[in-house]
Amino acid sequence: MQKEIILQSQTLKSLIDNAVQSFPDNPSIAFIDNEPISYSQLGKEIERVADLLFSYGLKKGDKVALFSHNMPNWVIAFFAVVSKGFIIVPVLPDFTSDETSNVLEHSESSVLIVSDRLYSRVEGVDNPSLKTIIKLDDFSVIKSSVEPVKVKQPDIHIEEEETGAIIYTSGTTGRSKGVMLTHKNMVFVAATSFDVFPITHEDVFLSVLPLSHTYENAIGMLYPIMYGASIYYLDKPPTAAALLPALAKIRPTLMLSVPLIMEKIYKVQVQGKFTKDPFTRMIYKTSIFRLLIHSIAGKKLYQTFGGRLKFFGIGGAKLDARVERFLKEGKFPYAIGYGLTETAPLLAGASPHQTKLQSTGFAIRGVELKINEPNEKGVGEIWAKGDNVMQGYYKNPEATSEVIVEDGWFRTGDYGKFGKNQRLYIKGRMKNLILSASGENIYPEDIESVINNNQYVMESLVVEEDGYLVAKVLLDLETLEKHYVNWKNILEEKKVQFHDWKTNFTKELNEKLNKYSQIKRVDIMETPFEKTASQKIKRFLYTKVKGKEKKKD
Repeated sequence: MQKEIILQSQTLKSLIDNAVQSFPDNPSIAFIDNEPISYSQLGKEIERVADLLFSYGLKKGDKVALFSHNMPNWVIAFFAVVSKGFIIVPVLPDFTSDETSNVLEHSESSVLIVSDRLYSRVEGVDNPSLKTIIKLDDFSVIKSSVEPVKVKQPDIHIEEEETGAIIYTSGTTGRSKGVMLTHKNMVFVAATSFDVFPITHEDVFLSVLPLSHTYENAIGMLYPIMYGASIYYLDKPPTAAALLPALAKIRPTLMLSVPLIMEKIYKVQVQGKFTKDPFTRMIYKTSIFRLLIHSIAGKKLYQTFGGRLKFFGIGGAKLDARVERFLKEGKFPYAIGYGLTETAPLLAGASPHQTKLQSTGFAIRGVELKINEPNEKGVGEIWAKGDNVMQGYYKNPEATSEVIVEDGWFRTGDYGKFGKNQRLYIKGRMKNLILSASGENIYPEDIESVINNNQYVMESLVVEEDGYLVAKVLLDLETLEKHYVNWKNILEEKKVQFHDWKTNFTKELNEKLNKYSQIKRVDIMETPFEKTASQKIKRFLYTKVKGKEKKKD
């Protein structure tokens, strides 16, 4: 049984040094189709890249931006930066040219490490602070205004409270802010993850979420490296065609996901198959048959994931209730986590044997959670305190003072409540709350969950327009076409029939909602919603304010 690892100091330098020394011959990181390098080799590669950074004049505290999709070299670059006292600025791979340019300028990054695949987005960047651009694929220097000089690495001492990373969030409400995380913030989450679910050096991780997101970074990279486990990366987007062979080949024991991935699997593999005709729909509604169906489907899903999965972490957004019920009844080893970039990110979690429907679990070790000013139903804003709470927003003391209040409490901006045994339940984002004419709190996430259960719906967003609730819905046209042979005709030509379909859809939906949550209108989306890295819809793009579309900041 693996014992908990206690580091000499809570710094990223201590974490990687300990891993290299404790597990020198263990396999560390690799693409799916490659042999992983050992931890000893990983240590040497980190030193080689650190030498390169020092040769271009970098000093302790300088910022290095890292812009790429996941790859083994991302891990090497990350540790070459943070273990030498530089500050990493991970840029989300879905950031546009303008967003990336803004991050580089605001962070005052002097070096950019970018993958060949994303270089076109920064090729024309003109930033006075940016001196050197390095290609991540092979660590060759693309261009630099500095002449390299061979220097010996200085002795670097790093304090736990020093800034290790500035992470620019891709939020659902507008302009991103630079979250300053200390070494202690990030190592704290990796260390306390052992409490949630212990791992050993024999575990195998499959990484599919962006490493520039704190969720994957802390639990999918720092945590396995701390314990000498191996991590595999896809060299292409994680579509079903790429993911299925990878799962069969490496048979991961742990991986992380966002709800959207599992919700899609549920709709195709379970809901789509067992609600295709009136008879199967009828028996699926009975608990005994549903349990049998979920048990069979759960076993098949487990084998699809390689047959030795112990932990399938789901976070980043709320998991649909029906999907979670399927996972629970199908005995799939899912785990739930809750947190924010500002808390590095984990605040609460439940391992596979602790999950309870629609709860995000318990506060992790060393974190205090409280519900501030709860209403008569026990719902209020979730406040948090712990060693994972950020230093603040970079160059933005006003925004920092709004969220970090007296005695170091962090305001999450989420409504929640405690159930039995201090289990945490999330109600929704405070900024998303809609107040009805009668003063009732309406959480759009709850209504969206009901809408998304419809087999013809891919995704939805509920907003308030002119005093009424409006559902913006993205339809699953593939499923519709299977059930309605003439669906394209209905959609394109027979507007009356389409209007009737929408009317029936709205009526059926409202029968499932309380009187305060009734939908006045359904708008069919023509294109998918724009999303953040954790696959949450960017609500601010679809919200009207005083009759006008809210503009993107």
